[in-house]
Amino acid sequence: MKAIKISMLALALGLMSFSVLPTDKTGTEKVTPIAGIAWKSETVDLGTIPQGTPKTIEFEFKNTSDKSVIITTVKPACGCTAADYTKEPIAPGKSGFVKATYNAAALGSFTKTVTVTTNIDATPKVLTFKGTVQAKA
Repeated sequence: MKAIKISMLALALGLMSFSVLPTDKTGTEKVTPIAGIAWKSETVDLGTIPQGTPKTIEFEFKNTSDKSVIITTVKPACGCTAADYTKEPIAPGKSGFVKATYNAAALGSFTKTVTVTTNIDATPKVLTFKGTVQAKA
């Protein structure tokens, strides 16, 4: 009986964690500020890029809170990506950036992430970029 109660509780909590993102009239997701940071884009599709040519992706955001945002850590998911970001505090209403430079050494499709932690939100934000590396002609 105890196992059933625990299972039901886990199921209820799991179902409560699902949410639906609001959409505009075109059916696309709205960019919703979470914890005072509004990202211009959280996913970037690079399309096809040439092998051996590093590609830099810039993720921009705006501080929508009433206090300064400080990026505390930025961690690329693998050694094939280097990261840079706004080092100084971003005042309310101002913008900052996170840059990821992908080395494009391996051929084929890829999906990479960069995890960003700030002083405003205990939950890190995962930014994603994807594309296909093609051999140079």
